[in-house]
Amino acid sequence: MSNGNYSIGGQVGGGFGASMGGGYGGQMGGGSMGGGNGGGDTPSGDLIFDVTTQTFMADVMEASRQQPVLVDFWAPWCGPCKQLTPIIEAAVKAAGGRVKLAKMNIDDHPEIAGQMGIQSIPAVVAFKDGQPVDGFMGAQPESQIQAFIERVAGPAPVSQTDTFLEQGAELLLAKDYGQAAQLFGAVMQMEPDNVTAIAGLVQCYIGADDLERAKQALELVPEEKHSDEAYVAAKAAVELAEQAASLGDLAELQDRIAKDPLDLQARFDLALGLNGKGNKEGAVD
Repeated sequence: MSNGNYSIGGQVGGGFGASMGGGYGGQMGGGSMGGGNGGGDTPSGDLIFDVTTQTFMADVMEASRQQPVLVDFWAPWCGPCKQLTPIIEAAVKAAGGRVKLAKMNIDDHPEIAGQMGIQSIPAVVAFKDGQPVDGFMGAQPESQIQAFIERVAGPAPVSQTDTFLEQGAELLLAKDYGQAAQLFGAVMQMEPDNVTAIAGLVQCYIGADDLERAKQALELVPEEKHSDEAYVAAKAAVELAEQAASLGDLAELQDRIAKDPLDLQARFDLALGLNGKGNKEGAVD
């Protein structure tokens, strides 16, 4: 399919090296760009916005000196463009402000694409420090677009939430339930419905033999997140702890086994009890 000089498929101006460097920067400063007024009808702070020939200098070239700007060259008649739009917009939003996305309709504004030698769409070009630095052509899967954004803007910073969850998991494994609970609680203050944090807190209460509070914490998980793997694991741990609690004093089971090593029911019940109390090695034995 084609419209004018543009087609779906083929090459993007012969690559993002020669055709997009060199003389393009000089052309941008000429009268064809009109100088720009900083964004047209779209607020400059928006992550995703439309760009025109007149606003390209300010909204892309100059703006890219502050943060990378991706330019999506598209047209209404382009099917793959429509496939790419929701994917790249979602990826830009997920990047949390590390990049912006400028959308240029080449039917209405063909000059920039023509200067850059772009002959196929969709084509996405990344600008950084006032220069085109990378790009791709055609509809791409989400994973490849995320990788593209990381190449342009660097990897996403590790969030405080992720750090607390990782440290909490390590402390939970070391059976430092008090410190682990503090970290999981800190995450819940930032994200009250964080299933991983709630599940971690549940495990802390189970480890501290406070089954009632473990069950109360488990109820904090919203119903729509009950299929989450962390919730399923925490719920299973609570049920196992309840079974262990119903067995009563484990010393009685140990005494039964001492008297009759072939008392398999006592062995099974003791395994349940030990596992419920966090002694997994003893349960396996």
